[in-house]
Amino acid sequence: MKLQDKLINSFEKFGQSLSGSETDSLRKMRTEGIEVFKNLGFPTTKDEEWKYTSLNKCIKRDYDFGAEFSLDIRSEDVDRFLCTGIDSYKLVFVNGVFNASLSNTTQQDKFFVSNLKDAYEGNSELFNQYYGTIADKELSMVGLNTAYAQEGAFIHVKAGAVVDKLIQILYINSDSSRSMMNQARNLIIAEDRGEVQILERHQSLSDEYVFTNSVTEISVGNEANVKHFKVQNDIDTASLVDSTFVKQGTKSTALVDTFVFSGELTRNNLHFEFTGEHAEAHMDAITLLKGSSLVDHHTFVDHAVPNCQSFQMYKGIYDEKSKGVFNGKVMVRKDAQKTNAYQQNNNLLLSDFASIDTKPQLEIFADDVACSHGCTIGQLDEEALFYMQSRGIPLKEAKAFLMFAFAGDTLKNITIPELKEQLVNLVARELKVDLELN
Repeated sequence: MKLQDKLINSFEKFGQSLSGSETDSLRKMRTEGIEVFKNLGFPTTKDEEWKYTSLNKCIKRDYDFGAEFSLDIRSEDVDRFLCTGIDSYKLVFVNGVFNASLSNTTQQDKFFVSNLKDAYEGNSELFNQYYGTIADKELSMVGLNTAYAQEGAFIHVKAGAVVDKLIQILYINSDSSRSMMNQARNLIIAEDRGEVQILERHQSLSDEYVFTNSVTEISVGNEANVKHFKVQNDIDTASLVDSTFVKQGTKSTALVDTFVFSGELTRNNLHFEFTGEHAEAHMDAITLLKGSSLVDHHTFVDHAVPNCQSFQMYKGIYDEKSKGVFNGKVMVRKDAQKTNAYQQNNNLLLSDFASIDTKPQLEIFADDVACSHGCTIGQLDEEALFYMQSRGIPLKEAKAFLMFAFAGDTLKNITIPELKEQLVNLVARELKVDLELN
């Protein structure tokens, strides 16, 4: 049976297993989600928004979902994928299930850091107010996630509160007996003047195939500040479709930085919407790929109100048979005067077999704006390499320095020293050279 049919046919049984534990509104939301997925199915390359990325290889496999998976895992297996040397709140999910013993949560008067189930049971009014209201319900992968998602991170920052530590969200897949499909769901709420920084990572420990369909909803209140960092450095049998939706209020600032190093297929859908004036959004990404990995960055920024700014800087370095996609769209609506939107995609191809499809787009319906976009595709500068070698720098190190210089400005928004050091080290390791960088 095809995976799509299996998901549709299993939904009724799945719903019955939850009977009595959920409200009518949540059950209705799940039903509406599976209907969207039933009508649209998995995206194909015939869909304009998925023109360059095919899910065929992923969806032809047989996955288990909604089953009981092994939850045994050692703490040292978790720690090596966290940012160490820093005190932080931690939300750890093992094979889709929240693991309290490996996590460090908090329920303070000023902020709440826990899992969705606890939020649903202990703060249902707030949960119902935001859950499912920010993500685009008409997208098939969002519909599928809405239908099946049970667990994920819940972060609530009350008005004027500043979360005193980094929050780390880690999804670990460790069951080595079968392939699995996960539906992760995160809900992040920062009320007016609230501030929070988050690091998220999905990681497989098993060689079995894993397909994760993740949805994150972020509400950024007036004058609030949210930074969300994503590390995607999974094994070659792991695929991820990650859809993040951000809604911003007046004078707010939101940042989503993505660092991609490996994985069979990674699709990042990033959707920003401005609902209040003088808001600012930042989207940066560095992609370092080799092998036959594929990464597709798909962004949409909706400037629906005046006086807002958005900045996108996506950089990619592709080696061997890897493939990259950048499809970025900025919409400036009729009344969104005084908009400032910047979008740039720069790429290096290190192999004759590596490739990149890039499509930056602007749709502008206002006349008093400052908008720009562009893309570049090239190779390492031979003259620069020759100059560095003439100064005694070996070729390998010279290439690494040039590549790091090319990618380095995507790290500029990281203000936590321990996190910046970890990401710099990850980049250096992917470049296969020991660099002393600050």
